[in-house]
Amino acid sequence: MTAQDLDANTLTSLVADATAAPSLHNAQPWSFRHPSAKGVLLLYADLSRTLPRTDPDTRGLHLGCGAALFNLRVAAAAAGRAPVVRLLPDPADPTLLAEVALGDTEQPDRILAALYPAIPRRHSSRHPYSERPLPTDLRDRLCQAADAEGAQLVFPGTWHVQELLELVQDAEGREALDPELRAETARWTRTGPPGGDRAPDGIPAEAFGPSRYGPATSVRDFAAGRAVPGRGWAVFERNPHIALLGTGHDGPADWLSAGQALERVLLTATVGGLVTSMTSQTLEWPELRWVTRDPSSGMAHVHMVIRLGYGPEGHPSPRRPVNEVLDVV
Repeated sequence: MTAQDLDANTLTSLVADATAAPSLHNAQPWSFRHPSAKGVLLLYADLSRTLPRTDPDTRGLHLGCGAALFNLRVAAAAAGRAPVVRLLPDPADPTLLAEVALGDTEQPDRILAALYPAIPRRHSSRHPYSERPLPTDLRDRLCQAADAEGAQLVFPGTWHVQELLELVQDAEGREALDPELRAETARWTRTGPPGGDRAPDGIPAEAFGPSRYGPATSVRDFAAGRAVPGRGWAVFERNPHIALLGTGHDGPADWLSAGQALERVLLTATVGGLVTSMTSQTLEWPELRWVTRDPSSGMAHVHMVIRLGYGPEGHPSPRRPVNEVLDVV
């Protein structure tokens, strides 16, 4: 089967797997197009799903689309295909983020394919984790996963982790004083009872996790002071396992690479028995983003703060149906 032979079922399956990726506030800011004559999949940014106050430069949008692109590569490899990716292929159209050729191969990337079972299992877990240490070999694999996509993953020392927790509290305080930012968060979060809001995007209340009681945590509180029926309280880990993901440069191509690295790290963690959550709060304020960096590393630009550990799996967030994000022409 050649790339031109992509049938409807194959396309639907590939795009469904791609869109299982995480995105800022689960806005799912992507769309796909399949020009049948070319036999490729095109990934576009959906600018109607931007978060102008939270993500004014669309860095977070590019990260989410990069994560979806990585899932597409994994799904293609698992289906016996050899995805060939061109990032930002049309300088005249910055919304066209990637072109992916999907030819058959007798030697698919087995390392990518091995991550495929983790795609439906990966969900952000905003519950307390155990403080059980992470095995050194697993930490190494996570760092290698980021490196394979041209990014860097750093596990900061204890003192910097505590500083990061203070920075998150600082960011929460700034958000509380910014009505536009609060309104944007409210737009993408659902505080009603489970099953009451069947929106295909955003973060449902059951995925918020419990309210924090006791020490600070890097987990973003999407309720932001709003009442959530049935939501409990919990004590989070005092010394969480935190990793910083970043790159040497800070443009759209770097953001797409970082998004692919992020998803590769998250899927590798899932395969390794870990659960994860992410926060970008400190990265949404330029002055806080700068000090989020680990001064002991050479990482120039941080794109995501990742919390990892052993704990309960997270609740899945909804996804838009494939027919809303895929256009076959």
